[in-house]
Amino acid sequence: MEIGSCAGVVAGSGSVAGAASGGPFLVGRPGHWWAARESAHTLGVETPPLRWIDPPEGPAIALLDQTRLPAAEAIVTCGDVPALVDAIRRLVVRGAPMLGVAGAFGVALAAYRGDDVAAAAAEIEQARPTAVNLGWGVRRALAAYRRALHNQTDGPERVAARAVVAEARSIEAEDAAASAAMAENGLALVPEGARVLTHCNTGALVSGGEGTAFAVILAAHRAGRLAKLWIDETRPLLQGARLTAYEAQRAGMPHAVLADSAAASLLAAGAVDIILTGADRIAADGSVANKVGTYGLAVLASYHGVPFVVVAPVSTVDLDTPEGAAIKVEQRPADEVTSLAGVRIAPEETPGYNPAFDVTPPELITAIVTERGVAKPPTAGTLRVLTAGSGKLDGAAAAVYVERWGP
Repeated sequence: MEIGSCAGVVAGSGSVAGAASGGPFLVGRPGHWWAARESAHTLGVETPPLRWIDPPEGPAIALLDQTRLPAAEAIVTCGDVPALVDAIRRLVVRGAPMLGVAGAFGVALAAYRGDDVAAAAAEIEQARPTAVNLGWGVRRALAAYRRALHNQTDGPERVAARAVVAEARSIEAEDAAASAAMAENGLALVPEGARVLTHCNTGALVSGGEGTAFAVILAAHRAGRLAKLWIDETRPLLQGARLTAYEAQRAGMPHAVLADSAAASLLAAGAVDIILTGADRIAADGSVANKVGTYGLAVLASYHGVPFVVVAPVSTVDLDTPEGAAIKVEQRPADEVTSLAGVRIAPEETPGYNPAFDVTPPELITAIVTERGVAKPPTAGTLRVLTAGSGKLDGAAAAVYVERWGP
């Protein structure tokens, strides 16, 4: 285990880091790493991607640093909102559902610290502009804070802070329930002996449960339906090769990693039966923003007649975004493309083009699987049916619209 500290953690935060890890810690300057134990490649990590730390050890948010996996299990402890925002931007914590959870706990952190909670909420929400769950979680937590302030007269600030923590924990629990429901709904779409291709990382590292698309894949594996999991490496940050392969190995799945550009030949060879991906934002017309490279897979799937299925909770559906063209696509630093693992691979001064996401139009999508059912085809009408009344889910909702394809 390695223990880190986000910028902004106050002196004495070593005890916070120790509490987050459940093990030894070393104290040093904020923003640096200190090795408490060397970790082997392909660790059997059981640490959750996010953990809230109550006072007196906190308030703080302990994050499993996903930029370090699988080579090292490292904990980043964030003691204030700027530190959390930095961690979100650096992808220490990532994935649509988990960003919603992180955003909610970030509001709780601001409330406990006595910060300007509304301003802190706005700062967190803007950390990743494409991922709609981040703002969704922040707004839910902020609403809980304001309700608690309105209803309390004795010590309202601390009571309100506890109310926000409770709301954040509720979001996390709802996500776990949604993950299980998506796995059940999506399993019906996976044929026997399926060879599945996936992109980026959609497992337990991005969810309060077992994930989104990966949860479906895991359900297929447990049901004996999975013959092979093909994993795009997912350049430029290799979330597929580093994280999905890591989770697949832990689950004992038959799997292999391929270069993103090899997916075309794999499909041409008839070696893929279904493509399963996640989503960071789904527009009202059914367009899906997901990790860059997803659109290319959808085009290939359409050409080769392979089902292309998106798995995401209804909280990822943004009915206020009318169509794919209205989705703001985050542009990330050029050096993520021109470098690999911190080593420059392009000539100096060579510019880079690095959109974090691309947008897949609904006509290329076979189905969108949610915890409430399956939208097939994904249209404004089917999505509205699925999301009706979903402002706050009390656990997994009953399927309100399900259409299944195949045998």
